[in-house]
Amino acid sequence: MTRLDFTPLFRSTVGFDRVSRLLEAAMNENAGAAASYPPYNIEKLSDDAYRIVMAVAGFGEEDIAVTVKENTLFVEGRVGGKDDGARYLHRGIAGRAFERRFDLAEHIQVEGASLENGLLVIDLRREIPEALKPRTIAIKSAGSPKAIGKKAA
Repeated sequence: MTRLDFTPLFRSTVGFDRVSRLLEAAMNENAGAAASYPPYNIEKLSDDAYRIVMAVAGFGEEDIAVTVKENTLFVEGRVGGKDDGARYLHRGIAGRAFERRFDLAEHIQVEGASLENGLLVIDLRREIPEALKPRTIAIKSAGSPKAIGKKAA
């Protein structure tokens, strides 16, 4: 496997060491069946809105946990000891436990999750704090008079 060296990038940047860890983790992730279950889509709805849709057939709301810790979204599915007594000739609907992690960028907030027709839908939104939004700074000339007191309107 090829290893990427980000050393030249770090010579001129500050605080991007998390990027190298994310890329390394993504490259080391197993490509087996466990890494592909359950199947999911990541959609970009607008500049600040995203959606994750996971196919979780056979799981109910009580079987799935969606949690956010720091900048990581965890989706876990655990099917309880359900024994419906059926004798299967073919069992193609997987009901095995899973854990899926998604690394979230800064200021991405989970708005909510819903389960309908075997699809778990998780809505995400980028919410940039007012202090970090661009603002225009007024430029004053050196010769302009300075106001000493406030006038009542």
